[in-house]
Amino acid sequence: MKNRDFDKLLAEVRACTLCADKLPLGPRPVFQMAPGSRILVAGQAPGKKVHETGIPFNDPSGDRLRDWMGVSREQFYDPELMAILPMGFCYPGTGTGGDLPPRPECAATWRERLLAQLPDIRLTLVIGQYAHAWHLRGRQGKTLTETVRNWREFMGEGIIPLPHPSPRNIRWLKQNPWFEEEVLPAVKDKVHEAMG
Repeated sequence: MKNRDFDKLLAEVRACTLCADKLPLGPRPVFQMAPGSRILVAGQAPGKKVHETGIPFNDPSGDRLRDWMGVSREQFYDPELMAILPMGFCYPGTGTGGDLPPRPECAATWRERLLAQLPDIRLTLVIGQYAHAWHLRGRQGKTLTETVRNWREFMGEGIIPLPHPSPRNIRWLKQNPWFEEEVLPAVKDKVHEAMG
């Protein structure tokens, strides 16, 4: 795909209003990518702060994720290094237990087309259960913990499943110390290898 076609596709996604009537703050697709992106960060959906700023992972979750990856803000927001494509590009609103799930229309309409434009991806970080379900295609465990615990199974494909880095998951992180001890060193190594 030529750059003009790539830019046209991105403009289409940025102008998307598919779910406008279901989004409490209206549509504002938040993502980043370039034809040469090397790492794909596949998240859930933007939170309210991200919706307001229009910058992906521009919140405490992003601070923790960058720490997990061992990268600076500058590296993280360089689209030549990182494609950041959540399962839903717009803020879905809040429910009783936190933000609502990503709108399903988004992935169904855009995901395959956008991923097809990323031929140089060397590593995919799959964050949270909705991204696990889409990217692991039925190979995920019965729980998020089981999926993340089995991270080595996906390494050969250049995929690492992760929990969401949200402050709401502090308890999960404390209950699963193996994540910090075993998974995060591998994440940092693979991220730096993929950026090289």
